[in-house]
Amino acid sequence: MAAPPYIETVLDIARAAGREILDVYGAGGGDVTQKSDASPLTEADLRAHRLIVRGLSALTPDWPILSEEASDIDFVTRASWSRYWLVDPLDGTKEFISRNGEFTVNIALIEGHRPTFGVVHVPVRDVDYWGQPGVGAWRRVGTAPPDAIAVTTTLGASVRIAGSRSHRGNSLEGFLAGVGAHEFVEMGSSLKFCLIAEGGADVYPRLGPTSEWDTAAGHAVLGGAGGVVLRLDGTPLTYNTRESLLNPFFLAYGSAARDWLALLGTVDGGAAG
Repeated sequence: MAAPPYIETVLDIARAAGREILDVYGAGGGDVTQKSDASPLTEADLRAHRLIVRGLSALTPDWPILSEEASDIDFVTRASWSRYWLVDPLDGTKEFISRNGEFTVNIALIEGHRPTFGVVHVPVRDVDYWGQPGVGAWRRVGTAPPDAIAVTTTLGASVRIAGSRSHRGNSLEGFLAGVGAHEFVEMGSSLKFCLIAEGGADVYPRLGPTSEWDTAAGHAVLGGAGGVVLRLDGTPLTYNTRESLLNPFFLAYGSAARDWLALLGTVDGGAAG
């Protein structure tokens, strides 16, 4: 499978959106409002959204765009899409507001209900990740040449588990107990996928709510690096298959040296499953 010809353009769009976000971030973060689901919305979300939509529309005018900030598109319309861009202009708005730097710009291409290309840009660190399942994944710091990245396929004595700062409940505690010796790395946004993709963590159990735009770009990066993202029933995590844009619970991992799903026991797969 050949690398898509638009990689650098999409990376440029993501980086430009990152500059919009940093402009607001540097000015103190701006006003914060609440959306209908009570999640926070900032000026940075909207500025990044508008820039990305303009850029992608100019690049591929015939391909639909589904963004977190313009997601009110009925399933009858979405079901006709064979290829579309799935965007989270600012993934980790809570991290943005708390000013810990762990927020990203996510742009993914979905084809046949799977992410086939994805870019994750980290504005504060000036780092880009991108991946294409079946081809490879890369990381670039600033303007330096990119480095190929890959998951770690062997496990050490202590399992490295990536997890959310905001969502941790009894199901996750049960998983951690089943794993045994481990290091738990709290991290915001799609950076958890990227951490596994570059060999810095082994598994990411997501046993709390996410939306499809939260995961698609990181999913593509991890898939390009040799990792896997599965629903709790063992099937691949897919996109745009139902009215709801909420993901079922899932496991993302690099090494298949352990049966991660078995460690979850009877955890319910999530309301969207």
